[in-house]
Amino acid sequence: MVFALARAATTRASHWSVKSFRSSSANMHGIKRVGVLGAGQMGLGIALVTANVSKLPVLLLDLNESQLNKGLKFMDSLLKKDIAKGRLTEEQAEETRSRVKTTQSMADFSDVDFVIEAVSENPALKAKLFSDLAQATPKHAILSTNTSSISITKIAAAAKGREEQVIGMHFMNPVPVMKLVEIIPGLATSDAVLKTTKDLAVAMGKTCTVSQDVPGFVANRLLMPYINEAIIAYETGIASKEDIDTTMKLGTNMPMGPLTLADFIGLDTCLAIMKVLHEQLGDTKYRPSVLLNKMVDAGWVGKKSGRGFYTY
Repeated sequence: MVFALARAATTRASHWSVKSFRSSSANMHGIKRVGVLGAGQMGLGIALVTANVSKLPVLLLDLNESQLNKGLKFMDSLLKKDIAKGRLTEEQAEETRSRVKTTQSMADFSDVDFVIEAVSENPALKAKLFSDLAQATPKHAILSTNTSSISITKIAAAAKGREEQVIGMHFMNPVPVMKLVEIIPGLATSDAVLKTTKDLAVAMGKTCTVSQDVPGFVANRLLMPYINEAIIAYETGIASKEDIDTTMKLGTNMPMGPLTLADFIGLDTCLAIMKVLHEQLGDTKYRPSVLLNKMVDAGWVGKKSGRGFYTY
């Protein structure tokens, strides 16, 4: 679900902005209204880009009213920063904000054309939500998931009768900054759904890559074992955390060291993805670090909790 590349993580909060522009393909996707499920950091970013860049109305759904209010407040702060930096006018920001509506009921998704689910990386939760989405949304609506590692085919199986319309749409974090969207068709996903999803992503100002429906797809299949190996190197005393990070930054030109990056992604998210890779691929090279498990158990999950490998 949450995947943060080093380049994004090193970007200061003031850069968490979106340039407003008209995509040449904005009229190609045929989508008139988008539903975003989950008002956390990822869902909020997706809603903002959809409203600001592709100029589409967005219905943001979260069962937690305080999370909705928190998300809208954060959106307002991002828009104000764009205004201050001359990226948006007051009028453009107000237009963007007016395109985003909120709800706490999935029944209100009865007239959306495209859903982007962005909840936590929990297979059981996603299965329940897609089962409900299959009933609540119009029969033509495309149901996409922002999962960062869970099988699209497995998620689609929960959307009984709608399997052809389920697809992976893996955004990178923070969504307004990162240019990539990983598109992952499931076993049953139709070619028409794949094309529409690509067109919508381009209208949102993103570059698309397509991955087969395999554990971790491309991004996390490569990134997470790298981070996990860095944690093992620290755990076994090969070097200090500072020296591990500095070696990768200055020795391999990485924008951010792997342990700092893990803190920004969230150690709980890293662990969840490593567990999926280990369980589904069955290879011991994907075994999550013992230290990673311990830190998550302790609640030291990185920047969002104030403590991970470093203190924030």
